Amino acid sequence: MSSWKSSRRIWDISQVLRPGLPVWPGDTEFAFERTWRMDEGSPVNVGRMTMSTHSGTHADAPLHYAEDGLDAAGMELDPYIGTCLVVDARGVSGEVDVADLPHIESVDRVLFRTWDAFPHEQWRSDWLPIAAETVEWLALQGVKLIGTDAPSVDPQESKTMDAHHAVLKHDMRILEGLVLDDVAEGRYELIALPLKVGGGDAGLCRAILRELLDA
Repeated sequence: MSSWKSSRRIWDISQVLRPGLPVWPGDTEFAFERTWRMDEGSPVNVGRMTMSTHSGTHADAPLHYAEDGLDAAGMELDPYIGTCLVVDARGVSGEVDVADLPHIESVDRVLFRTWDAFPHEQWRSDWLPIAAETVEWLALQGVKLIGTDAPSVDPQESKTMDAHHAVLKHDMRILEGLVLDDVAEGRYELIALPLKVGGGDAGLCRAILRELLDA
């Protein structure tokens, strides 16, 4: 009998989409309701969701921070699949600077863990942002995707969006709202495909890390 169980360990690093999901202040709350119900005679259950494009774990599209940027449907998928480095930045204060980075060698994707425990139940604005200079430096090392367990690579109060614009300058990609509580610093395979939303300024992701073959 065949088995679907993978021989390589998988870490699900996605948030659960649910009513009560913390969202950016003023953004659309997540809502879910049953529109067809088996307990009311329907042959199937069908639900309806209302949400922000930035609900939970998601990939920012360039359209989010550039008027003429690509939408979620137009983004290439290559940045979201492949080897990544998870960096434990929990001891950093202020923002992630270049001096806070470990040795970076031959890596296309870097994910930052900043929370001791991901705040699933409440919105917190005191996350650790990533300095624009750090984005610039990572781009020079060949990094094409930056991920974080925070809601944004910039501070909540930022109006200039410096880190986002550094990403735009180098045509990099961003993952936000990752859950990295159970993930040790090190190298993994990332798979985090954004939904193909026409006109979308972000695409929700079911993001996972998978143990490397040579681990």
